[in-house]
Amino acid sequence: MSGHSKWNNIKRRKEATDAVKAKIFTKIGREITVCVKEGGPDPASNTKLRDLIAKAKQNNVPNDNIERVIKKAAGDGDKNNYENNVYEGYGPGGVAVIVDCLTDNKNRTAADVRHYFDKYGGNLGTTGCVSFMFTEKGVVVLENTGLDEDQVMEDCFEFEADDLSVEEDAIEVVCAPSALSGLREGLIAKGYNVMSAETDMIPATYTTLTDEEQIKKMNLLLEHLEDNDDVQNVYHNWNMPEEE
Repeated sequence: MSGHSKWNNIKRRKEATDAVKAKIFTKIGREITVCVKEGGPDPASNTKLRDLIAKAKQNNVPNDNIERVIKKAAGDGDKNNYENNVYEGYGPGGVAVIVDCLTDNKNRTAADVRHYFDKYGGNLGTTGCVSFMFTEKGVVVLENTGLDEDQVMEDCFEFEADDLSVEEDAIEVVCAPSALSGLREGLIAKGYNVMSAETDMIPATYTTLTDEEQIKKMNLLLEHLEDNDDVQNVYHNWNMPEEE
């Protein structure tokens, strides 16, 4: 799930229960399966696969699991044909939401997504109704162990970074999606601890909710969408309150 801080999402992921971690493993595995079928099993020639393997490792997916998924997909052992479907709509209080799915049954997935929006005070819209408010970007999160900001900036811009923001324990670096692999690999080569490197949908503006009922329903909407096996990513422009 993506809100206004990728680092906050990483912290939540690190604190996730085993059941949630298992779902993360499954979803990344599904992405890898589709990627291998489309571009082949060799990460040297399949850049997207290389990015997904890095993403899997950053989420503590065991190497054996990663290799098994790649081998199965390459050998036609996985008979599931996943289709990418993107749904757009509004959550409570007009929060813009994009739901990115990989599914082997689009009718089931569409019904599930519509049900969540209806149940939790939102409404599913048509394609393009909110996506114009977002821009796809690569986001790399570096562990901040008292790093020199000027040096970090110099190193990041060397590998085509567009911008960066510094937090107490992390630095978020934004780049064009096409520059993500080079930026991640370049920073690792320079000795940085890369905690996350993946594409994200960055909203142009954010929506703040003040009504407690709307906040409750928005949390439930995101929770149920994330819990659905067919949902890969949920992007939104809710200015989520910082967790205590």
